[in-house]
Amino acid sequence: MNPDDGFRELNRQECLRLMATTPVGRIVHTRHALPAVLPVNFCLDGGGGVLLRTAAQSELVRAVDGVVVAFEADEVDAAAHSGWSVVVTGRAAVVTDPAEHARLCLVGPRSWAPSHEEVFVRIEPELITGRQLTGGRSLYGARQPL
Repeated sequence: MNPDDGFRELNRQECLRLMATTPVGRIVHTRHALPAVLPVNFCLDGGGGVLLRTAAQSELVRAVDGVVVAFEADEVDAAAHSGWSVVVTGRAAVVTDPAEHARLCLVGPRSWAPSHEEVFVRIEPELITGRQLTGGRSLYGARQPL
């Protein structure tokens, strides 16, 4: 990134802090050999793990269990031309341990579309990257008229 392009790279701690401020992100996985993006509510677990809660028989569970996925969360202020984006890349897995499932029922995310039988999916972060846009800056560092 050019130091005058208005973007700033975020470190891991900044990424996790920002992700904790928003309840919705997008999981990116493969569906029929093509990229698929699905908005989901989530929360963070210890170490930056991303937790999702979904129907046990959902297509999402079948598509992501045991595979590497990307998860993106962001916040945009269109009026100020600013915002941030964080991407977590790692292996997704359904939580199968009964004790861990019980714990997550108390502290994990609540499904916005509850179903009879729900499971938790954890994305273990192998890579966390993020960047923040400072509004009104151009490639040349000059403020653009609004």
